[in-house]
Amino acid sequence: MSQELPILPLSTNLAGIGAEEAGILADFSHAFAASMDVGETLRRAVSQIADHMNAEAAAVFLTDPLTGDIECRACAGPVDVVGLRVQRGKGIVGRAIAGNRVEMVRDTSLDPDYLGDQRGFHTRSILCAPLDSAEGAIGALQVLNKRDGALFDQHDANVLRLLAVPTALALNNARLTRELVEQNRIKREFQLARQMQKTLLPARRRDFPVTALNLPAREISGDFYDFFDLPDGRIAFCVGDVAGKGMDAALLMVRASSCLRWAGRDGTAPGEWLTKVNRELCETVTRGMFVCAVAGYYDPATSCIELANAGFPPLLLRRADESMHELPADGPPLGILGDFEYHEERVALAGGSLYAFSDGVTDVRGPERRPIGIEGVRDLISRVSGLNPRARVRAIVGQLRKMSLADDTTLMLIADDRAPARYLGGLAGSSDPENLRLVRRKVTEVLTQLGFGEKQRQTMVLAVDEAVANVIRHAYGGCCEGRVELSVWLDTDAVRFELRDYADPVDPNLIKPRDLSECRPGGLGINLIDSVMDHWVFRHPEDGVGNLLTMTKRLP
Repeated sequence: MSQELPILPLSTNLAGIGAEEAGILADFSHAFAASMDVGETLRRAVSQIADHMNAEAAAVFLTDPLTGDIECRACAGPVDVVGLRVQRGKGIVGRAIAGNRVEMVRDTSLDPDYLGDQRGFHTRSILCAPLDSAEGAIGALQVLNKRDGALFDQHDANVLRLLAVPTALALNNARLTRELVEQNRIKREFQLARQMQKTLLPARRRDFPVTALNLPAREISGDFYDFFDLPDGRIAFCVGDVAGKGMDAALLMVRASSCLRWAGRDGTAPGEWLTKVNRELCETVTRGMFVCAVAGYYDPATSCIELANAGFPPLLLRRADESMHELPADGPPLGILGDFEYHEERVALAGGSLYAFSDGVTDVRGPERRPIGIEGVRDLISRVSGLNPRARVRAIVGQLRKMSLADDTTLMLIADDRAPARYLGGLAGSSDPENLRLVRRKVTEVLTQLGFGEKQRQTMVLAVDEAVANVIRHAYGGCCEGRVELSVWLDTDAVRFELRDYADPVDPNLIKPRDLSECRPGGLGINLIDSVMDHWVFRHPEDGVGNLLTMTKRLP
């Protein structure tokens, strides 16, 4: 037989409460406030509750936040039921918690929710009050059987309800304290993890061709980078992005970066380098976690890079002629396919720059709240091209900070800005057409030394000859008293011809290939140069005198 009692306001519950009950309530509140051990205070409290309410037994039940089950945390009486678990919503205690109201059962044999006697204790009647909190009932106070055989009444219900208030408050404060302690512990661990991550990043070096920055989205980063010198003069480098967030990703980041440094120390080819690390990670990483990475070597002596890409975003190669090319990944991320063999590719910087960046860069959201994507990165790179390498990286990251960062952001730049051009020779003389044969001879000699084939030599000689002839015909109007200078330079992977005159300046916008649909003779010199050379530009010299035509052809 069950009697459901409404939860009355505290002021109403105090009606009929005597000085003794008020004193017990005060003692309860003081005990919970003064004690640092809530568990011990609970054990003493249930004993006091049982004695004051003349009950044979008393207990405190709390709800498991993960499973929803109800567990006895403290008890007083002839039988120890600490640890007894009841499924969510089951039994009289479950009913009191689910309904968040006092339950009074005068005869348990008549209540369908009664779960039966526990551990030999015969229960005749039950009074149960929920432990209320802002999130709802977190448990219940329960007393069993009046010692004198009487039944629990409304006065008992009011007293138990009042005693539940400081009990619930103390338990909730204890929970909040534990959560705060746990948060502080996790925060300290994250701080230590971040400090450890920082120690793994290489120190910045002045006038060094490799520059990088890492910008974590949270306390710790799943991105990493590394670079170090090899005995043969090359510079090993790697950039990685660990899938996932939090401590698991941070620990995998530490392991992956350590493995990459270990495997790259002996100068193994980049493909084999990544293959070794992939096998190691496949044997140890948690299923579902992986690492996107690129690794390789930069040789300052030749300005060439060898690299292999394991699922990392495409790298951007910006050449000296300002053209930009993507270098996509040719293999899956590390830690997925243990038997996969990676392969490397070779690129020449030749006065250009190589940009490697995690997907946190392309995922940055611009003013329209859309990811900037690879095109946005291209635009950022073009905007800072006039700066030195370190300033370029800082400027790009500075622009990214102004947008909405959604993920860890890592950027590495390998720049060949220091590579000097080598003078191969040249000619200087009057604008006499007779000198064209000297031009053709000199250009043929240089191209032969550089290893160009006969067909390429012929077309390039013809293009340079046409350029000099145009200066004689158009800049000087056929006058033989003008001055023409031709100099030949060797860049890292290209030959460069610079042709200067001292005639009246010409508008560079007028020097462009002719529309071939026009039916008129002559005027095809620029078309020939445009078809033969990889890059050409017409401009005024820095001193403002005359005109300067620069033509570039990559080495074979």
